Amino acid sequence: MMEILLKVSGAKGFVVAQENDRRAGMMSYSIAGPDLIIIDHTDVEPAYNGRGIGKHMLYKIVEMAREKNIKIIPLCPFAAKMFEKLDDIKDVLKQ
Repeated sequence: MMEILLKVSGAKGFVVAQENDRRAGMMSYSIAGPDLIIIDHTDVEPAYNGRGIGKHMLYKIVEMAREKNIKIIPLCPFAAKMFEKLDDIKDVLKQ
C-alpha cells in the first residue's frame, strides 16, 4: 500500500511516497513566507514511473496549502506542468 507522508523541517518541507517501507518518490518545497511555498524538486524512483506517484505527492502538498490558506509557486518542471494541465488545483497557484 502506498503511503504519502508530509514532513516539514525549518524552512523546507517535503512529501515522501513509500510502499512497503521503500521510498517511491519525494517532492520538496521551500517555505518562502507565511502564505507562500515554492515546489522545487520532484523525484520518482524508476521502478515506480507511470504510477501517478508525482501527482499523488503534488495533491498532498495542494491539500496542505488549502488547509493553511497558502499559495504555491511551482519552480519544479514536473509540478509546473501539472499546474498547467490540472484545473482542480489552480486555486492554490500563485498568480
